Amino acid sequence: MRVLVTGGASGLGEALVRRFVGRGDQVLVGDLAVPGTGVVASPVVLTYRRLDVREQSDWDDARDWVQQHWGGLDLLVNNAGIATGGRIDVASLEEWQRVLDVNLLGVVRGCRTFTPMFKQQRSGQIVNVASLAGLVHGPGMASYNAAKAGVVALSETLHYELGPWGVTTSVVCPAFFRTNLAGSLVGEDTAMIATAGRLIGKAEADADRIAGVVVAGIEARRRLILTDRLGRRSYWTKRLARPWYDRTLRDGAAKLARRG
Repeated sequence: MRVLVTGGASGLGEALVRRFVGRGDQVLVGDLAVPGTGVVASPVVLTYRRLDVREQSDWDDARDWVQQHWGGLDLLVNNAGIATGGRIDVASLEEWQRVLDVNLLGVVRGCRTFTPMFKQQRSGQIVNVASLAGLVHGPGMASYNAAKAGVVALSETLHYELGPWGVTTSVVCPAFFRTNLAGSLVGEDTAMIATAGRLIGKAEADADRIAGVVVAGIEARRRLILTDRLGRRSYWTKRLARPWYDRTLRDGAAKLARRG
């Protein structure tokens, strides 16, 4: 299988790349950073290209490379993203613009760039990595929640829109897991940034474990890939036990309000 993974040099992206390489796929890693020693493969199997998901020219270069060297693409994994957080009256508009440009429009650019190729092939898979925050919208995370909810909505739309061409679309919604994503946490709401960093740091699951669940979901072509017990419980609670869900988030908002 011919696979392109954005943000594949570290974190969940790197763990996914290891899984794909391990099963014999050809993988193109698109990232601002060069993959580290955690990914070991021959140049025939693993290739790196600089790809800033905010730059359409980088996307165009990746598409041209794929067409020239592989003649097509089987799987696009839009994984690149940043972490952020902040209350609505604390987080700046610049923070909003940054997270939307990377986490939402970065995914949009990838889908737009490769859809003509997939349509021409009449085959392909798109896997967009969102977050549990795209389904469960807790207080103090408005910009991140909005961006990831947009990825969920985009993925559902493309599932139907591209289905007639034999293209399937999945969205991945993990809860907190241990990764270097905390290193991208920046913003003016330092209290929320610190809270998010602690939640990432103390999470039980690591990126490799989450990657295993994601790859299994990709192979099964699941539309929604929930990677952990917290995610499944939160998702179904919101759908089937809304009063309890609302009470839990109101309690969280009350604790946040006491900070000022």
